[in-house]
Amino acid sequence: MTRVLIADDEALVRGGLRMILGAQPDIEVVADAADGEDAVLLATRFEPDVVLMDIHMPRLDGIAATERILAERPDVRIIMLTTFDLDEYVYRALRAGASGFMLKTTPPKDLAEALRTAARGDALLSPSITRRLIDHYTATAPAASSAGLADLTVREAEVLRMMALGLSNREIAGQLFVAEATVKTHVNRIFAKLGVRDRVQAVVLAYQTGVAQLRR
Repeated sequence: MTRVLIADDEALVRGGLRMILGAQPDIEVVADAADGEDAVLLATRFEPDVVLMDIHMPRLDGIAATERILAERPDVRIIMLTTFDLDEYVYRALRAGASGFMLKTTPPKDLAEALRTAARGDALLSPSITRRLIDHYTATAPAASSAGLADLTVREAEVLRMMALGLSNREIAGQLFVAEATVKTHVNRIFAKLGVRDRVQAVVLAYQTGVAQLRR
């Protein structure tokens, strides 16, 4: 079961998400919070696998709550929810350590699958957000160090390029005809060798260093 905490200041939204996710046989909503402060407390108390976090909430906004939760429990996956697909929110949420970013207009079936994706340890970024993210960082960030790239094996470099294309661990496993656990091992080794925290940082580095090319 994937244990989920819902954090949103609108009771109707929380109720709707509970109904949608409660209908899934492999998802359990363990608690819901009406503001960021409660989200931090409940994340500690109930130890969810994934948090659905609204960005705009009273007392403590979703991005600040994300930072505090991950400081205590870095293994938690947090998906940010918002009404507007704005660059400012995307960058701030990902810098805070969020694993993904979704609009509240996302169809129910896609929302449930997003939770499963996040619980497996994959980042959740739509192609449009990935493109804007890469454009933003390659235009504003200093040139990335290629240190560590030479240490990647041929297979690890191949996995990194597939990650840069937006493929999940499951999709990479399918293309390489290996077990998903094997891909996860490659991904963890890539993170360690490149000195990056997560999939987003690894993908940005891949584009900045030329390992992957942004398709126009």
